Amino acid sequence: MSSEKKPEDVTVVHLMRHGEVENPDGVLYGRLPGYHLSELGRRMADRVGEHLASRDIVHVGASPLERAQETAEPIAKAHGLDIATDRRLIEAENVFQGKTFGIGDGALRRPANWKHVVNPFKPSWGEPYVDQVVRMMGALEAAKDAARGHEAVLVSHQLPIWIVRSYVEKRRLWHDPRRRQCTLASLTTFTYRGDKIVSVGYSEPALDLVPAHLRAGAKPAKGAGKAYGA
Repeated sequence: MSSEKKPEDVTVVHLMRHGEVENPDGVLYGRLPGYHLSELGRRMADRVGEHLASRDIVHVGASPLERAQETAEPIAKAHGLDIATDRRLIEAENVFQGKTFGIGDGALRRPANWKHVVNPFKPSWGEPYVDQVVRMMGALEAAKDAARGHEAVLVSHQLPIWIVRSYVEKRRLWHDPRRRQCTLASLTTFTYRGDKIVSVGYSEPALDLVPAHLRAGAKPAKGAGKAYGA
């Protein structure tokens, strides 16, 4: 009887950030309903759908928010799949939801709101980073199991994607938001060998469509983009 170890399945899960949202008033929309992709956002979604059309995708999931569902549609359609809605992929909760946010011209102009920004390590203004890690890792694991040996795409939001990537790459969870490497319609890709993440990658198939002022201008956090031993 052979003692050779059976090769472990390689599974790829792409975490995609949604495309541009129609938001002329510059509101921090958070988990509010009614915020849809702009025309440019739909073009971004179509571009990524085309980019992934030849990939071995057998599972597509998305946050329940409209902008994520609309971003997932071209990918699901290209592969003849339904979108699996997963609330674990939702945007991070934020007490400033529905407000404009700024020091001199937004919600921070009111002293009553200052108590919400006293602890950037938790953070005090919204859903704890640790809670985001727990739910996002759960969504990744579920997608890995649904697509074992193939590929999956999950559409989520910038902060939860960056936080779970930071956790996997063993960086601190609190951070400078300007250094997040997670532009609109980008793909943060987790490769599993069996049940273990062995590499994390990042790509921007729709970068030429992203307005210049929204592109990630800063270098990503130290340690981003690691590969791990099998």
